[in-house]
Amino acid sequence: QVQLVESGGGLVQAGGSLRLSCTASGKIFSGNAMGWYRQAPGKLRELVAAIDSSGTTKYADFVKGRFTVSRDPGKNTVHLQMNSLKPEDTAVYYCTIDPRFYAVVNMMVSAWGQGTQVTVSS
Repeated sequence: QVQLVESGGGLVQAGGSLRLSCTASGKIFSGNAMGWYRQAPGKLRELVAAIDSSGTTKYADFVKGRFTVSRDPGKNTVHLQMNSLKPEDTAVYYCTIDPRFYAVVNMMVSAWGQGTQVTVSS
C-alpha cells in the first residue's frame, strides 16, 4: 500500500503564489516518478506536471512558465510551485506516484492522495 499526503493548498488572489507538497510512504520502490493532477468541478482530472527520478519533467501547456515541479533528492517528496495563479487554476490538486514516468504522464496510475483545494479569487 502506498500513502500520499498533500499539503499547501488554500485561497489566494489572482496573480499570487502557492507551493504544494506531497510525501509518499509505504510500499514504494526506488526510482519513482511523481506527478500532480487537478480536477475542477464538473471537469475531468487533468495532468498538471510530472517529474521522474532523474529530474525529467513534463508540464501541461496551460501551466508552462508559471508552475515548477521539483522533488527532494533521494526522497519520495514532490513540490509544485505555482506562480501567477489565475481563477481558472481553481481545482482540487492531487498527487500521484508510479515507477513508470509514462504511467504518471498518462494517468495510468492507481495511487492518489486525498487532494488539496486551491482556490484563486479574481
